[in-house]
Amino acid sequence: MFDPVLLQTFLAVAETRSFTRAAARLGISQPTVSQQVRRLEQAAKRQLVARDTREVRLTDNGDAMAGFARTILAAHAEATSYFSGSAMRGRLRFGAADDLAITQLPRILRHFRQQHPQINLELTVDQSGPLHRKLKSGHLDLIFIKQNPGTTEGTVVATDALVWVGQEKTLIDPEQPLPLIAYQGPSISRQIAIDALEAAGRTWRITCNTREVNGVLAAVRAGIGVAVFPQTLIPSDLVKVTNRFGLPELGQVDFTLLSNPLAAREPVDALTAAILGRTLTRTP
Repeated sequence: MFDPVLLQTFLAVAETRSFTRAAARLGISQPTVSQQVRRLEQAAKRQLVARDTREVRLTDNGDAMAGFARTILAAHAEATSYFSGSAMRGRLRFGAADDLAITQLPRILRHFRQQHPQINLELTVDQSGPLHRKLKSGHLDLIFIKQNPGTTEGTVVATDALVWVGQEKTLIDPEQPLPLIAYQGPSISRQIAIDALEAAGRTWRITCNTREVNGVLAAVRAGIGVAVFPQTLIPSDLVKVTNRFGLPELGQVDFTLLSNPLAAREPVDALTAAILGRTLTRTP
């Protein structure tokens, strides 16, 4: 019912409160802006903009139209993106380490599906080790996992420091074994933690053994111990406790993309580019 071009022009006026600035933003003449706003008012059968020599303001109907215009234009952009997306077809079996899945990765995957609607994206979330084995056995096409720094296999997306994480109010007796919350083995972060503690002569005990990041977070939030986490992925309600408890440094970890050489290259390369092109930070 409402022409997207007219809605876009109207929103420019609504946001700038000026026909002159709206014209400059859109790269058209001021008379054209005025004409398009009048055409939208005729279509809506309502006055949307009131102006005098001092100001331009929206009427109540104009405020309502601004909200509708944003919704309509957003849907129009999404539809355009969907139908103008790549005609790439096929299946892409993608695996992601569960703690990396709490970054902006879900948003990246959603955008990828919008851009490539004809690719059947199958997501597997697991620990890095099992995902690597599934890739090697041909059950996955691309994985996003944690690896020890310096590993030559794959494409490094980012490198992060590993740190000890706990509750702000967590108390630990330095004379007692360190209560450790860890993934079930084999696990990179678990092994790094144990190796560092033993090298420092620090005793430890496992207080929670879990397969997924939500289990680690639940145990840390319950205050039953400390865990190892990439520094950029620390949730906002938890804190780094490395220095507070005199715990050993843990070094770094790579976030790496690995692909199956037998997989169809076009979908793999497209998702790889999408991940490399976005900043991976923790989801708020």
